Amino acid sequence: MKVTIAVIPGDGIGPEVTNQAKKALNAVADIYNHVFIFKEAQIGACAIEETGNPLPEETIEICKKADAILYGAIGDPKYNDPSLKIRPEQALLRLRQELDLFCNINPVRAYDQLIKNSPLKRQIIKGTDIAIYRELTGGIYFGKKEISRDGNSAYDVCSYTVDQISRLTHLAFKAAQNRKNKVTLIDKSDVLATSRLWRKTVTEIAKEYKDVKLEHLYADNAAMKLILNPKKFDVILTENFIGDIISDEASVISGSIGLLASSSIGNDNALFAPVHGSFPEATGKDIANPLASILSAALLLEHLGLHEEADAIERAVEKSLDLNITTVDIKGENKYAAATSKVGDFISDYILNQEDSNLNFKNIHMGQSTII
Repeated sequence: MKVTIAVIPGDGIGPEVTNQAKKALNAVADIYNHVFIFKEAQIGACAIEETGNPLPEETIEICKKADAILYGAIGDPKYNDPSLKIRPEQALLRLRQELDLFCNINPVRAYDQLIKNSPLKRQIIKGTDIAIYRELTGGIYFGKKEISRDGNSAYDVCSYTVDQISRLTHLAFKAAQNRKNKVTLIDKSDVLATSRLWRKTVTEIAKEYKDVKLEHLYADNAAMKLILNPKKFDVILTENFIGDIISDEASVISGSIGLLASSSIGNDNALFAPVHGSFPEATGKDIANPLASILSAALLLEHLGLHEEADAIERAVEKSLDLNITTVDIKGENKYAAATSKVGDFISDYILNQEDSNLNFKNIHMGQSTII
């Protein structure tokens, strides 16, 4: 298969982790006889510095023409002033709109090898496997915003349509049919009109999926239950703002936010990215965890129908965790941790040598990531 992939490294650690995902994809291409053509583009602070625009038109065109998009991270401390008219984060919101990436999917899984890293107890999180379906192009983030002239008042408009809710809801229910047949709608329908529209619309659509159980939870209650008993969730369905918060809360379950990948899907385009931010403190130090970006590449392959290839990446990630070839966020600062680039080298090596024995992989030198 010949595939064109738009690569948007972005800011901070984005270029470093994205490079490791490209290593994994190149290994897949070699083993499974594919041709992956990478078209690089700019977004965020680096784009502002280069063009004055956080999302250049050229980037939009590259993304629209690509079969899939691999994205890194966005943001730079120099643009943290909210009064600035041009900020890096504006680019991601606009890109979602331009490509109509309405469905954000965040898989949240408790890896057995990392349960000890989570602040939650083993018996609480072991076996957790959640898919968060978050609406991505509507809600309060995209509504009208205004601050009064005297600066003493402000408002943000939150709005949704039945069509916006319906298209995401169908995807969530179809996903549940291939999982544990349960969807949990998280809203604030006790106080918000938009949430009441969500609940009404989702309840009607649920009648079409008689094999799927629908559960309703208010956002505050859901946030509590996600920590107390995350295993009770299967597919979580929610709107943009609530989904943003719930996804970040769920990141503690995996033991490291450095393992959380995501998909942003539209009818014609799809973007794959790690959940973590630009982590400017780690930029250029070769210490950032690349596994979320590498797992995002696996999601990209799944989207293209390359399931065996995606599984090869996932098995390589599992092996890196089994052998403790991991970065400092997982291993701890007082232990010898692998560099970002060395983790990427190992993942690539494993994909290229899948028939090698476990014994050979145990002989890998942490400083070399070369099979001996």
